[in-house]
Amino acid sequence: MNPDIETAQTLEKLHDLAHWLGDPVRDCAILAEGNVSAAVGADKKTFWLKASGSSLCSMRPDEFVLMDTTRALSICDHDYLDDAGITRVLTEAKADADSPHRPSTEAGLHAACLIDGEAGAVGHTHPVPFLSILCSVNAEAALSGRLFPDEIVVCGPAPCLVGYHDPGPPLARASRDAILAYKAQWGIPPKVVLLRNHGLFALGKDVEEVKRVTAMATKVARALIGTFALGGPRFLTEEAANRIHTRPDELYRLNKLDTLKVR
Repeated sequence: MNPDIETAQTLEKLHDLAHWLGDPVRDCAILAEGNVSAAVGADKKTFWLKASGSSLCSMRPDEFVLMDTTRALSICDHDYLDDAGITRVLTEAKADADSPHRPSTEAGLHAACLIDGEAGAVGHTHPVPFLSILCSVNAEAALSGRLFPDEIVVCGPAPCLVGYHDPGPPLARASRDAILAYKAQWGIPPKVVLLRNHGLFALGKDVEEVKRVTAMATKVARALIGTFALGGPRFLTEEAANRIHTRPDELYRLNKLDTLKVR
């Protein structure tokens, strides 16, 4: 495929994802909250990223920035950068130096999700049910198990939980470390990365899977909060959860979800 055509098609799909996630009915993001990204081509040398300050629900196609993946991923290598330093590395990571937009501060984290998380597209939002959990004193305990089979089928065997870190290089670095640790434990990359006192990152092979993961994860968060009205969650046993994760019929059903679109 012509590289220019492939880049344009990726942008079109990402623009659709931005509006889907920003739709007020989903209560995932308001104002300039959240961001999205999608890799261009199988080699992932570049990716499209939401520009800082734009709104998911109303952003235009020209409010995305084409990023150099290697340079964006190198942001994770910094322990700390002052505000001027963050601006510098974000600018240097742009594949199109002439773009007038500043990339999202989470450029490094998106690059980590695309490369180490093996995603083709990423959606970062702040769903209210997840904020209720992630900003609570019992977040770790509340997220320590799985509630029902479809959660496992769509969102994976466990979430990847990251403690609170300053947005930018510190958060990108911590999230990358957490993704790599998750892969070492489970043998697969996470579908859901949860940031303490911050929000949700949904990882998918394409924008449609990002929609499915976001929708199911947010449903889980609402259900989880509801369990505390009746004494707290009764998680599936580890044996039962692992059985769902490895059942051939569930893997078949997961593959069939690729034909479905979330409305």
